Amino acid sequence: MVKGKDNIGIIACGGPAPGINAVISAATIEAVNSGKNVIGILDGFRWISRGDITKVKHLTIENTSRIHTQGGSIIGISRENPFADKKTLKNTISSINKLGIKYLITIGGDGSMYLASRLEKEMKGQINIAHLPKTIDNNLPLPENNSTFGYETAKHIGTEIVNYLMEDAKTTKRWFLVVTMGRKTGHLAMGIGKSAGTTLTLIPEEFKEKKIPVSKIIKILEGSIIKRLLDGKEYGVAIIAEGITEKILENDIDKVSELKKDPLGRTRFSDFKLAPYLKYELDKSLSEKGINMTIIDKRIGYELRSAPPIPFDLCYTRDLGYSAVKYLLDGGSGAMISITNGRMNPLKFNTLQNKKTSATIIRYVDINTESFEVAQKYMIKLTQKDINDPKKLKGLAALSNMSESDFIEYFSEVIE
Repeated sequence: MVKGKDNIGIIACGGPAPGINAVISAATIEAVNSGKNVIGILDGFRWISRGDITKVKHLTIENTSRIHTQGGSIIGISRENPFADKKTLKNTISSINKLGIKYLITIGGDGSMYLASRLEKEMKGQINIAHLPKTIDNNLPLPENNSTFGYETAKHIGTEIVNYLMEDAKTTKRWFLVVTMGRKTGHLAMGIGKSAGTTLTLIPEEFKEKKIPVSKIIKILEGSIIKRLLDGKEYGVAIIAEGITEKILENDIDKVSELKKDPLGRTRFSDFKLAPYLKYELDKSLSEKGINMTIIDKRIGYELRSAPPIPFDLCYTRDLGYSAVKYLLDGGSGAMISITNGRMNPLKFNTLQNKKTSATIIRYVDINTESFEVAQKYMIKLTQKDINDPKKLKGLAALSNMSESDFIEYFSEVIE
């Protein structure tokens, strides 16, 4: 047990992301050099919410100085909710006090920031709290479109994986449907798809409707496949963000309503097998048109979360860990730490939350940008230009075993 009344505690919540250990390392080194003891709280709020203060790790320069290049988290992680009931909240506050923690660094995404905000209010000035933006989803509202830590590494490794799949697709003459993590947003899917130059990428933000029939997704995929076939190419890779699931929840997927919720009450998208579902529907629709195509479904996400961080995230997390300690020891509290133009930029919790619900505001992909426009320009989709070209329209319709008028009618809702 680390003795003292003004210890610095570090806790990691939510799901893993590259760079957690680098944040822990930087924060620990600065804290120790500032004369503070550092306590790593193991497995998120899992144990302290049960009143168990034995599951901690004394963090020192010696046991953290070289962990920054490692993936995963040396203090573990969890989605445990300390506000599950009055008892868990009481246990959490009591545990923090017993551990002599005066300063707390929370590491996590939108749900974890919400917990940090609530904990600060409940403890009424007993501790100072700073939150660090960790998620491969890249969905926290950081200024100047700065990324959350872990995102760039996840995008980098995801791109490498998809590049291999693209080569396999070309070699074997098949299509891959790749669903990526990202929860409700399409940042990771778009980042990987754009970087790898995939045939097609679909994200929830591009659909203005709250709900869409799965047939619309299938038609977009079919259009891309048929257009490629007309070009003499029997292969391709389509990236689909898992947030598409929510777009089609009530329309076509009966079992989605039965999906489990995480401890914060959010739908566990990973429990629904979106890629196999789309593969089945796409196979069926193509077969009805007499098109035989080998389609392989794959999900990418878990391979990325505990990977060693790339240099971008290594530098970024060093800045974040150091800045969190500096902010706390200077008397700051109740903020998510960001880095803007190389400078620490604390963002107060209340400026990042919905005023009615206190939930963290989510950053979605801005489709009204040149960045999104570029991504669209290099995808293979059916367009009005294809329809206006008599020779191309004739070829597309013939490949689909449809008349030209039937082809236009069938694809009308997805022609761009």
